[in-house]
Amino acid sequence: MKTPAGKECPQYYADFHRGRHVQECRLASRNADSAEWRPSDCTNCPVPDIVRANASEFMRLRLTIKQGFLGFGRHNEVTAFCEKHQVKITDPYVGCPQCNAERPAASAFFDALENLDLPEK
Repeated sequence: MKTPAGKECPQYYADFHRGRHVQECRLASRNADSAEWRPSDCTNCPVPDIVRANASEFMRLRLTIKQGFLGFGRHNEVTAFCEKHQVKITDPYVGCPQCNAERPAASAFFDALENLDLPEK
């Protein structure tokens, strides 16, 4: 579903059918440590980009919305966890290194990138 920021996000839900007015971020609502979600939080949220970059079925994301200094400004923190290998993922855009090592086509792709000769500018 498209967020108020215009990006596709599987964690955003909205229902305006027949007089309803429901908008929510399902990741933020599951996290008790997060501040209350607002539609403006979608503007700087990295979750749609992470989901687009990495479609691992074992990666679980956790979104924490934090208030800024003295309540001014807000920022989103995303942490990722691999359920298959039970490890914290340091870069959610890339995914779990153990899951990536298990895919032979991915390792061939990364080897080809390392051996690629780019022209000098």
